[in-house]
Order: sequence, then C-alpha cells, then structure tokens
Amino acid sequence: MQPTATVLVYSDDSNTREQVRLAAGRRPAPDVPLVEFVECATPEAVVAELDKGGIDVCVLDGEAVPLGGMGVCRQIKDEVFDCPPVLVLIGRPQDAWLATWSRADGAVTLPVEPVEFAGALASLLRQKRLLSA
Repeated sequence: MQPTATVLVYSDDSNTREQVRLAAGRRPAPDVPLVEFVECATPEAVVAELDKGGIDVCVLDGEAVPLGGMGVCRQIKDEVFDCPPVLVLIGRPQDAWLATWSRADGAVTLPVEPVEFAGALASLLRQKRLLSA
C-alpha cells in the first residue's frame, strides 16, 4: 500500500476547491505521496479538521468569504500546535506580502495554474516529510 498525504482545502467556493483538486491530481510530483483531500467551506470546519489531526498540508483560499485564507492562516499558525505547512491562494501577485504577513509557507495566484500549483504543493509535502523524519 502506498503512503498518502492529507491535504486540507479551504474555500467557500466549490469551484476553487475543484480547481485545487484537479491541479494537484492524485500525486503532484513523482517523489511525493499520493494525496487525499479534505474540503472545508468554513473557517470553523478548518479548525475542527486540524484539531482532529492528520493534516499534512493546508491550502487556503485568500479570497474566501467571510474570512479569507490569510486570516485563517494567521489564526491557525497562532493557535494550532505543530501547524502543518500552509499554501495560500492569492488574488493578485501584489498580495504576496499579505501571505508573508499571514505566515503562509507559500503562495500561488488564482485562478489556479496547474503546473505552478502542483510544484508549490509538492514542495510543501517534501518539507513536511523532511520535518517529520
């Protein structure tokens, strides 16, 4: 049985969550595990899933309503013990500084560009694997 990684995807927009799933595919790079997705449409659901444990990487939509992914990122970095790496989806390249403020581990722009997204996700999965080793 192949190892899997669990990726939490937060967005109030089901189309954005679908873009993330499709861009990542079953394995974003040959040297990382297969991925399974946990989808959340509310900030409360994100916190509940993280409290359960087992999340390897979070992908948070910076354009989500009513609370954007950058605010959620800053909150979970403050409140969740051993918070997994976070990839934030930003509306414009100029918003990268906000991703830094939120303490995100990476950022890619919307709409999701599959090659860029898969590369960023794979990088965070590798980071998580190295930190866990």
